[in-house]
Amino acid sequence: MQETDVNRQIQETVQKGVPEKVPAKGSPLIFAISGYKNSGKTTLTVKLVARLTAMGYRVATIKHDGHDFEPDVPGTDSYRHRQAGACGTAVFSDHRFMVIKDQPKASVKKTDEKILIQMFPDVDIILLEGFKHSSWPKYFCRYPEEIPDEEAALQQIMKLLK
Repeated sequence: MQETDVNRQIQETVQKGVPEKVPAKGSPLIFAISGYKNSGKTTLTVKLVARLTAMGYRVATIKHDGHDFEPDVPGTDSYRHRQAGACGTAVFSDHRFMVIKDQPKASVKKTDEKILIQMFPDVDIILLEGFKHSSWPKYFCRYPEEIPDEEAALQQIMKLLK
């Protein structure tokens, strides 16, 4: 897909929005791994990605960070570009690409999972990490009160795939 097509697709998504529901057949299944801080979300997400990919599914993940984060690794050229003041950088090879773009504080529409979901039309499942207040189908982690149940989460996903 050309860069201009991706940008157009993102802009169309921003304008019309994407409903929070299980997509129709042929679209990726969206499933959230939710819970409070240090409740086991990342550990469970990693285990589910490994299990699902071993079963032959193409899986993508989208993680919400309630704070800010450093999107690049110190010492890389793209990191140095950002440190010099670039408001965005893109890095690509024949096998993958990465885009880092600052969002203006005055931006009317912030990036959210609905926009990012559109970046993965070729996957079978998108696991969202976080999103506890969303209406996406989800497994809620409650560690330390309860150890996250990988099998229960996997069963929920498999049910939704049918």
